[in-house]
Amino acid sequence: MIYPQIKTYLEKATSVEITDARKAILNEIVEYIKSAEDPKLNFICTHNSRRSHLSQIWAQTMAYHYGMKVKTFSGGTEATAFNANAVAAIESAGFDVRKGEGSNPRYEVKFSTDASSMICFSKTYDDPINPSSGFAAIMTCSEADAECPVVFGADARIKLFYEDPKVSDGSGNEAKVYGERCSQIAAEMNYVFQQAKS
Repeated sequence: MIYPQIKTYLEKATSVEITDARKAILNEIVEYIKSAEDPKLNFICTHNSRRSHLSQIWAQTMAYHYGMKVKTFSGGTEATAFNANAVAAIESAGFDVRKGEGSNPRYEVKFSTDASSMICFSKTYDDPINPSSGFAAIMTCSEADAECPVVFGADARIKLFYEDPKVSDGSGNEAKVYGERCSQIAAEMNYVFQQAKS
């Protein structure tokens, strides 16, 4: 069972309606999950620091929540670090987060006492920790989509662009903007796995 605080957060997030245009994109992920023998989702953005991490974390949480054997990954066109504001957003949502050391620390992220921790850190999409074949490449930003005309090994490529919460960095409004993006991704990943399960 996912942590009660995450469940409460999710109930609030899913009260916001998802548009039909957005559902059409999300349904591409649903169809991939339903059709793949061993579904793997690799969420890709430029720096693997914000949107791709939030997507991977919520997708893995929802896979567990709905009892589905789906593995999730994330990567970028370059490696930087898991952004502190994005980390704060998942902590606010109820995830248990333990930070490692260094300029690109490895974070242990837990959503349930019954599931293993996710190890989250910034890396390129073709890092050895990520699948080299048999996965869906889910492009979470238009920049990464433009920079990667081909994602080698991907069975499917899906454009699920999110507005970058980075626009709020240094504004004093980070918690609100990152929170909105985290909530949107939570709702959309819930939709994907709810539909894939049905």
